[in-house]
Amino acid sequence: MNKKTILVTGALGHIGSRLIRDISRTAAGRIILLDNMESQRYVSLFDLPGDLGYRFLEADIRTSDFGTILSEYQIGAVVHLAALTDAANSAGRATEVMDVNLDGLKRVAEACRAADIPLFFPSTTSVYGSQAERVDETCTELKPQSPYAESKLAAEQYLAGQKANGLRFVVCRLGTIFGWSHGMRFHTAVNKFTWQAINGTPLTVWKTAWRQKRPYLDLGDCVSAINFILERDLFDGEIYNIVTENHTVEEIVGAIKAFIPSLQVSYVDSPIMNQLSYDVDDAKIRAKGFIPHGDLHKGIGDTVAKLKEIMH
Repeated sequence: MNKKTILVTGALGHIGSRLIRDISRTAAGRIILLDNMESQRYVSLFDLPGDLGYRFLEADIRTSDFGTILSEYQIGAVVHLAALTDAANSAGRATEVMDVNLDGLKRVAEACRAADIPLFFPSTTSVYGSQAERVDETCTELKPQSPYAESKLAAEQYLAGQKANGLRFVVCRLGTIFGWSHGMRFHTAVNKFTWQAINGTPLTVWKTAWRQKRPYLDLGDCVSAINFILERDLFDGEIYNIVTENHTVEEIVGAIKAFIPSLQVSYVDSPIMNQLSYDVDDAKIRAKGFIPHGDLHKGIGDTVAKLKEIMH
């Protein structure tokens, strides 16, 4: 296949900082990195591999001229990672979250449609919300429980409407990310719990959440899924769940305890865990040939190893 110049928005974030290092060399010959630097994650640009051509653009998706960017850099595909992603704290920023996650996506998508360039859009399994049964992409009773999840669902619906207008895209509903990267964040469950344990802070778990099950995604599997789509040009307008495994809070705590036996658990009414259980099926993407290989224990172990010198 012909190698393309790939535009990655939000390139310095948790997912982006791993992707720009591990992107498929079969699919990508050059990467244009776009980030507004709001997070000040300059470290994500340190020591990039020398076998790819990079160009960094400090720009915001809400104001950038994407038509010019796509044309000037001869972009072959867009991986749109730029978003406000802290679901637990999104309630206090609902307007801004919708502005970035929906309106920003619309600007990128319209430029892609006009230039006939395919678009990868990461949604979230959080759009399922509380579900009594195992769910897949055919679920119609979606129950997003945060402005973050609502914005992602609204973006999905917008993209679905653009399919008839010729936009080539794919939507991946990602499980909650865990695992190390240069731009790593610690606001999601596994990473937050690991950080607390490393620092000797009791883990805060919502009282009824101990055996609730939720979908999680190893960062390596996330990058592999993006590469899988780029390599196969799988921009078919479909939605795919991308999940390494569904885990309970009990299983997550047990995995952390394997590395930090002294950790303590504090049962509280914590809003970060204030959701009901849901179990997500990823058979649709597996049927295309994508098989996740991540592992919760390894992901936690890698993070602990990076921070072992400060461990309590």
